[in-house]
Amino acid sequence: MTRSNVIRLSLIALFCMATVLASAPNASAVDFLFTSDHCTGTCGTAPFGTVSVTQAGANVNFVVTLNPGYSFVKTGSADFQNFKFNGTGVAVGDIVVGAHVPALVAAAGSFNGNGTGDFSFGINCPSCGNGGSGAFSAPISFTVLNATIADVTAPNADGNIFVADVLAPNGNTGPIDVSTPPTNVPEPTSLTLLGFGILSAGLAWRKRSK
Repeated sequence: MTRSNVIRLSLIALFCMATVLASAPNASAVDFLFTSDHCTGTCGTAPFGTVSVTQAGANVNFVVTLNPGYSFVKTGSADFQNFKFNGTGVAVGDIVVGAHVPALVAAAGSFNGNGTGDFSFGINCPSCGNGGSGAFSAPISFTVLNATIADVTAPNADGNIFVADVLAPNGNTGPIDVSTPPTNVPEPTSLTLLGFGILSAGLAWRKRSK
């Protein structure tokens, strides 16, 4: 490979990397799976659902989705919260809950039901009855303002990241939790690393040809 071709390859790689960075949206998503079962009896076969966490500018968006047949409930085993999480540098006023039927609200407190560890924040349904009488299956969505994904995804002392209170298809209720690493990494980061790799390869060829 001639020196001029190597230089051309390096410039093309640099242009491609700049294009990727310019076109990539200012958002990156990480998916977590509910895999741990703390239900009375059992809630069935994991995974039970997904927590999708997306960095969108200075904020973090959550979408909590259960697998078909499962519903959110509120019981004492999960401190009467449908979903629980922690946040570093987060106040309850930073949590904006999306439109939902039935209506949901954010709560702050010392939540530690059923041995899943300590949590500071919850999402719950004030109008819902307890247990199966207040079950709903629509995904829970909310935004945490002025936060990063790292701020809201650190495991608690028991190794749990998120908890949901659910009604399983078999009729059992109880908490399920996320206690494993995410299932994917942000795509813009992967593309950027690929661009750097191409550029590095071009520069290496150029050095070798001297």
